[in-house]
Amino acid sequence: MPLLENSIYTRPKWLFNGHLETIYPSLFRKVSVQPPVQERISTHDGDFLDLDWYRQNTSKLVIISHGLEGNSTRAYMLGMVKTFLAEGYDVLTWNFRSCSEEMNKQVIFYHSGATYDLDQIVSHAYDQYEEISLVGFSLGGNLTLKYLGEKGDTISKIRKGVAISVPLHLASSSKKISETANTLYSQRFLRSLKKKVIEKSSAHPGQIPVDALRNIKTLADFDDFFTGPLHGFADAQEYYEENSSLYFLDRIKVPTLILNAVNDPFLSEQCFPKTLAKSLDQVYFEYPNHGGHVGFSPENSSKAYYSECRAVEFISTVI
Repeated sequence: MPLLENSIYTRPKWLFNGHLETIYPSLFRKVSVQPPVQERISTHDGDFLDLDWYRQNTSKLVIISHGLEGNSTRAYMLGMVKTFLAEGYDVLTWNFRSCSEEMNKQVIFYHSGATYDLDQIVSHAYDQYEEISLVGFSLGGNLTLKYLGEKGDTISKIRKGVAISVPLHLASSSKKISETANTLYSQRFLRSLKKKVIEKSSAHPGQIPVDALRNIKTLADFDDFFTGPLHGFADAQEYYEENSSLYFLDRIKVPTLILNAVNDPFLSEQCFPKTLAKSLDQVYFEYPNHGGHVGFSPENSSKAYYSECRAVEFISTVI
């Protein structure tokens, strides 16, 4: 314990493999939710972060962080928003640097371990609520777990955490997503990331090695040439090792759930640390056999997704 055995999630019959479970909700899910109140806040280094507030005058807030090249308007984000609103929470979603409709100002972008931005989001909301919980998807899940590990028990209002489809070990997960079977995903991410590099290089001439783009074939290549060096790491390997949330789990001091599907095409074996799971007091691991990556679709498409139900259940339950 706390390795949660026998997950009850059952996938729809027509989504018969991890790829379909991943792609279907990404392409076809539509979520209707009340329009947010948008806010832009300044960062300590002269940049900005764009926030979406969903308020209903409660004392409890959930902050949700998106995944790689996602944003606050993705269906998986809005589905989680809708489910928590229905349970009486206020919700705050936010866009990583370069992920809202306007490119950020500084030469840096965002990355899997950029907890300084999540810390600023939490600090911005802190005095307005009695309780705050964190939810993160994929890269945002890694960010959430690393942040909780770094903070330990120093932030008393942080009560719970949930990380969904999270690449706990970045290096091996980067290799996994670059396998031939995952070319569709990796090339889609790379196209988006390369486009941002070109746009940012025009605003910061001479500071970004844009010519290196011709040599980028994998996400690891991108992290080696851009993500790592731009954010102060020697290369991709140092970036991965210093920011993998796997190495921060034993420092987490608040109840936290990690929900990773065994058939997630993005996650390596190291993202299912069963031995470690049994040694931790505050981090709960649930490994459904199915679910794909940020999937967990229900049989009835009008219902909340399993990941949303589990997040609300975990955060609302007294442990």
